[in-house]
Amino acid sequence: MSIVWKIIWITAIAGVGGTGLGGVISTLFKKDSSRTVSLLLSFAAGVMVSIVCFDLLANAIEPSDGSSPQILLAIVGTLGGYLVISLLNWLIDRDTNHEVQHIDANHPKTADDLDELIHSDYYYTHKRRQSHPQLFVAGLVMAAAIALHNMPEGMVIGATFAGMAKGGILMATVIGLHNIPEGMAVAVPLISGGMNPAKAVLVTASSGAPTIIGAVLGYYLGTMGTTALALSLSFASGAMLYVVFGELLPEAILMWRSKVPAFATIVGMLLGILIIYQ
Repeated sequence: MSIVWKIIWITAIAGVGGTGLGGVISTLFKKDSSRTVSLLLSFAAGVMVSIVCFDLLANAIEPSDGSSPQILLAIVGTLGGYLVISLLNWLIDRDTNHEVQHIDANHPKTADDLDELIHSDYYYTHKRRQSHPQLFVAGLVMAAAIALHNMPEGMVIGATFAGMAKGGILMATVIGLHNIPEGMAVAVPLISGGMNPAKAVLVTASSGAPTIIGAVLGYYLGTMGTTALALSLSFASGAMLYVVFGELLPEAILMWRSKVPAFATIVGMLLGILIIYQ
């Protein structure tokens, strides 16, 4: 099996399998699981921080061919990845937040529920209105939001594989873990809106498909040379840092307002370090 097909299969398990598993879990457990989801997001965020700081950026700065460190290039790539993903998120948020009734002056700007993070609350609002044109647009926006979150995650997997296969498998595992609660958030409003549970799980699983596209793109960019690999790794790092510090951690803390999510993040970071340097 070629490396590209290996990346596709591994990424499919992390993207499609992770979100699909979240969809299955949402059909089995009806009670509120905000605390469990908060811990899962915090833990995954901690592992991601370790991988980004001690693996991806380390390989971006110190090329494997022994050439001089590319610190400035890594900084530019990281800022670029962070800014591009934050801009795309802002564009989607601008068109969705004002249409959801609970978004007001007293509501946190940061999503405090998974439905808000991936805009399924926006979809569900239009679902209740029973307007087919509005529902179609809402579905497109929701799909775009999900793809937006999954594409950079796929790029991280692909770029990591371009630098080190072991790191790529580790990153795919962590991203698959973090996709489980995302899949739960996609499936719950669909099922609540009347969709057949089996169909909702299928739709939820398919929402992880953009991860595969991102992985292939990230891998090919990373194999175009030392400079391209450094840019690819640092861009993917910036994208993931935005996801971690701009979405996962704020959301996890708002879902469970205690010190426990912070502890889960530290545990995740330590486990990440242990896996990287074992």
